[in-house]
Amino acid sequence: MATGQRLDPYGGYNFRVEWDGIIQAGFKTCAGLDSTQDVVDYREGTDKGLGRRRLPTLLTSANLTLGRGITDNHELWDWRAEIMQGKGTRKNLSVILMDDQGREKRRWNLVNCWPSKWTGPSFDATTNEVAIETLEIAHEGISMA
Repeated sequence: MATGQRLDPYGGYNFRVEWDGIIQAGFKTCAGLDSTQDVVDYREGTDKGLGRRRLPTLLTSANLTLGRGITDNHELWDWRAEIMQGKGTRKNLSVILMDDQGREKRRWNLVNCWPSKWTGPSFDATTNEVAIETLEIAHEGISMA
């Protein structure tokens, strides 16, 4: 980086979602890019002092939650309905962060994804907000490329 060059962080509004390599319809929100590893405290009888060892254990990831305005596209509901019937397939999914020029800057890859929860919109006749559906997606691991 050249002296005096400023690097601004990327905006959280410029992202897209792909599954199985195909860009999906736009989403208003995407939350849950999260990876946690549990810790177990361990101490042997021969350890001197009051110290303890802290060892990493089970790795877990939060479900990804996607929200978008409802349209005539039923793809999210259809995928969830197939899973509810025991017929659905798991998909690999990517969340891609882009810069203001639309170039890919970060990619998070999630493997063996399936929709674990679908939530329909809340209706309120006193507002003019868009009807939003959300899909919660379980997965078996996350990596960043």
